[in-house]
Amino acid sequence: MTVRLLTDIGRLWNGTEIVSNAAIVLHGDTIAWAGSRAALPSRIPGVIERVVDADQIDRLDGALVTPGLIDAHTHPVYAGNRWAELSMRSGGASLEEVVSAGGGLSSSVTVTRGTDPWTLRTLVRSRMRDWLRAGTTTIEAKTGYHLTRDGELADVRLLRSLAAGEGLPRVHVTFLAASAVPPEYRGHRDEYVAAVAAWCQDAAAAGADSVDVVCEQGRFTADEARLILAAGEAAGLIPRLHAGGDAGTGAARLAAELGCASADLLNGATDDDVAALAAAGVSAVVCPASGPDYDTVPPVRSLLDRGVPVALGSGHAPGMNGITSMALVVALAIENFGMSVSEALRAATVGSARALRLTGRGVAAAGAAADLVAWDADHEGAFAWSYSLRPRRIWLGGEPVAG
Repeated sequence: MTVRLLTDIGRLWNGTEIVSNAAIVLHGDTIAWAGSRAALPSRIPGVIERVVDADQIDRLDGALVTPGLIDAHTHPVYAGNRWAELSMRSGGASLEEVVSAGGGLSSSVTVTRGTDPWTLRTLVRSRMRDWLRAGTTTIEAKTGYHLTRDGELADVRLLRSLAAGEGLPRVHVTFLAASAVPPEYRGHRDEYVAAVAAWCQDAAAAGADSVDVVCEQGRFTADEARLILAAGEAAGLIPRLHAGGDAGTGAARLAAELGCASADLLNGATDDDVAALAAAGVSAVVCPASGPDYDTVPPVRSLLDRGVPVALGSGHAPGMNGITSMALVVALAIENFGMSVSEALRAATVGSARALRLTGRGVAAAGAAADLVAWDADHEGAFAWSYSLRPRRIWLGGEPVAG
């Protein structure tokens, strides 16, 4: 396997701390060694006899290096846009006014259902390439804009097939047929809930990793979410839960009760919700650009102070935002949530890996995946200053990513 030496690293965020004047040795698709350049061994048993004879030596001219960033919350499988709706909402239009004008989630469902599979694949692939080029090496990607058995399963297969594509990030696939009750089931929501629960086994067979439910006013109740998540877990899917709205739905406490991998958004979370998540060890996935959908921000400081593992997501969705840069998400977390640079970086790496239950990702340490980014900066403080920070170099599985 190829041995690659990355040297002249000005500062390395390894997932725990900053190491100045660092070096990293890659062995195939994993990290063989990472640390201070002064401590670089002359040989690594089982890897190479003389590190100076590495197959490739990349000198990074003092750049800041981090593990590849991880986006823990995205909805990338859709066609069309809802720009007119977003314009209306920015001007104070109510949800009822938006829906009356033809907007809302159902508009994305209609357009996505009417888009041929090849065009949809091209759209999703293009978005995913944007994530990788911006330094995001893993994304969590949800279905949820077909809301039919065949359409949702096709979306799972689409995401799974793209996960192996050249020039694309790694993908954690989440089955989200419980995004909303589709129009054809209005008046028969119990039938749809039962149907989604029955589809979970097929979703797992098609390649899904997780199952999710939007548990908030106007979507699905806690009892409905419990039924679907139980069916998903029985099928081998990791349970996670959208818990973004009114705390009265009990979504956050349900996520704690069920031991979900994550409770996402949490804009309406109370002190009791935070305590329940902390006690259960459930990760909180927060999205600092989710403002258009919610009037409040999640209690991030309380989550951190109580020891809840915090992860970051873009919340990319046609009705929320089109962000495909986790560097921007880190900057927004610092600005909107009052997180420190190190807290935000940890949430976008180690925290997101934990929320997705991924091992060996989000860290720059021996044995971890060789997913790394050298940024166009020499200090991590650039994340707090630049809202358009870009990578100089990206490695995915030890291989350089073409620009």
